[in-house]
Formats: sequence, structure tokens, C-alpha cells
Amino acid sequence: MAKPVVIVVGADKGGVGKTTVSRTLLDYFSANNVPTRAFDTESPRGTLKRFHPDITEIVDMTTTSDQMKIFDTLNAVSPSVTVIDVRAGLLSPALASLRDIGFLDAAKAGQITFAVFHILGPSIASLDEIAETANFMHGAKYFLVKNFINDTQFFQWDQSTYNSYFHRIKDATDLTIPKLNEMAYEQVEVSSVPFLKFVANKGKEDEAANYSFVLRGYVRHWLANVWSEFDRIKLTDLVGAKPGVRGGEK
Repeated sequence: MAKPVVIVVGADKGGVGKTTVSRTLLDYFSANNVPTRAFDTESPRGTLKRFHPDITEIVDMTTTSDQMKIFDTLNAVSPSVTVIDVRAGLLSPALASLRDIGFLDAAKAGQITFAVFHILGPSIASLDEIAETANFMHGAKYFLVKNFINDTQFFQWDQSTYNSYFHRIKDATDLTIPKLNEMAYEQVEVSSVPFLKFVANKGKEDEAANYSFVLRGYVRHWLANVWSEFDRIKLTDLVGAKPGVRGGEK
């Protein structure tokens, strides 16, 4: 995995579950033995860092100094996969910054693998984000994510309307994050551990925990379904890793 990989997870709308998707990505890469680092742009407090403190740094992506922390180190660190959890309202400005610093040109030239996981909300306003984001997607892998984790109903979409937006971006790929049992999701939130550790019945320091067998089962089943979506889009191929025996699914 010599070529750096940058994955941006974001949306301009809040409350669509961006950090949840980032957490599933970090668990997926961990289970596939892909060294990964993460940046949480929800400065000064960071939700992603609460669940993955060892590999996550909180940054303010609107400042030049923190942009340098992320992008000046792409070739200087051993984890060649970088996941950036972009806070609500910052996706379009963040992509504009990437254009301004020449990052998008480097991705287009094949020097960097760049992917965007755009988390969609149920409204037409969320679909309008696609039109704005499309201007930055040259050279990027673009994933449109319907996230049902919060029992979202995409009731305002009819298929023809959705298709008219979806097809504006060449090679865009649909992705679905299924709903997780509410009590199970809440218990993971309270525990402040990665989904993988919750399934394994481990605490923050890998100590033995006492989570509900039933709730762990719900999380295990849900995580397997999320990972099957990541397998379907060949996410390990995207980051240059070879799929092998995966941990955390037992």
C-alpha cells in the first residue's frame, strides 16, 4: 500500500450519521489488518475520537496549520489509509480547500487514492448537495450512502428524482447502511467502545466487559451486513490491501 489513500466521510446536512459510518470503516480496516489513522474535524470536542482514541486526532480543517497536519504527512506516516470525519456543514468547504491546495489534482494524476463517502439525508435538500459535490469529484471514488442507522425514512425521494441527481456523477456507487437495533446502538454509545470491541465483549483497555449477549448479537449481525456492503464495493481493493482472514466476525 505505497500510494496514500484518503477517505472523506461527510455531508453538509447534520444528523445523518457521518461519524457512525466513519466508525464502521475504522472497524472494517482494523479487522482486515489495514493500518489506518483518522482525523475528527468536530473541533474542539470529537465524537470519533471518543470511540477510537488511539488512532484519531481532532483537527480544525478550516485552518491552514491543521490542513498541514493531515496532508503534509500523507507520505511520512506508516498507515497509508487516512479517514477524515468531516463535521456537519463542512463537506463542500472541505472539498474546496482540497482543490485549492492541489490535492484534487494529485488525486486526478493518480498520486493519491481519494474516496468520498457522502452521507445522504432524506430530504431533497440533501440531494442538492450532490450537485454541489459533483464539481469536486474528478479523480475521486464517490460513494452515495443511504444511512438507515437512525431509522431514516427516505420518503421525499421518488426514483426518477434520485436518478436525476445520482447520474450527475460519473461512476458514483450506491451504498446502504442498515438500521441497528436502537437499544444495541444506545448501549454501544454508552460504552464508548468501537463496535468490534463491543461484539468481543471488551472494554476500552481490552479488559473483559459484561455487555448483553442479545445486544452484542444485534451489533454483530448488523456489522456483518455493513461489511458485506464494503466487500461489495471492493473497499480492500481500493486501499490496495489483499482480503484475507478477517478478525472480529466470530
